[in-house]
Formats: sequence, structure tokens, C-alpha cells
Amino acid sequence: MNNARPVPGLLSILETALYVHELSRAAVFYEDVMGLSPIHADNRLRAYTVNGRSVLLLFLRGATTKPVQTGGGLIPPHDGSGALHMAFAATHESLAEWRSHLVAAGVAIEGTSDWKRGGHSLYFRDPDDNLLEIAATPGLWPGF
Repeated sequence: MNNARPVPGLLSILETALYVHELSRAAVFYEDVMGLSPIHADNRLRAYTVNGRSVLLLFLRGATTKPVQTGGGLIPPHDGSGALHMAFAATHESLAEWRSHLVAAGVAIEGTSDWKRGGHSLYFRDPDDNLLEIAATPGLWPGF
């Protein structure tokens, strides 16, 4: 796409969304195993801060297929299905601790990867079969 005007800049990804079958089961995993702090909870959504830098949204699958009117406007419908993927960034020094922590919590490590730029990744699943990654950075992508 050739655009005559420059594209405005972006700062970062603010929110990442996953879709789950049971919010209470997902909340136990993300709070107890992943150590995330909830910042919002209702009957269709749990929101968690990730190190005060981004937000992980867990939506009840099928509960967001209609528009939602808020006090400030309208949120259009959305939903997701299947085993989705997201990655958490961690330090190289903490990766072995994460591996031990996950195994002690009964979470199976499904895979690992050593990246050519020096990063390392651990792959595992949440209770809804979403593929999660702990990525030791920098060293995955240019600049990350």
C-alpha cells in the first residue's frame, strides 16, 4: 500500500487479548501461576497488568460477540477461537527460575528455542490450550 501521507507513530502494544472458556479457572492460572495482578474483573472479562507496562485481557469466549455500550462510547464486537499464542518477556537470568516455577506448578514445558540473536524461549499452555511463551530478551527480534 503506497500512502502519500506519513503514518502516525505508535508507542507499543497496550493490550493483548486471549479468549477463555471459564474466567474463574483462567484467573487462578494467571494470578497464581503467572503472578499477574488483576486490575479489572466482571462477568465477561479479566484484565491484568503485566509489569505496569501492558495489559493482558482474558475474555470469556462468546461473551463479546455483541457491541458493548460504555459510559464513554461503543466497543465493537470481537471474539477468538482456537489455540492462540502470546509471549511474555523476561530476563535471561530469570528463565531457569521460570522453568522450575512452571514445572513445580504442574505446567508442562512443551518446547524450547534458542534464537540466533541470543534469546531463549519456553513454551507451555494455559488451561484453555493457548500457547504461552516466556521469552528471554534481548535476542529474539531486532531490538527486542
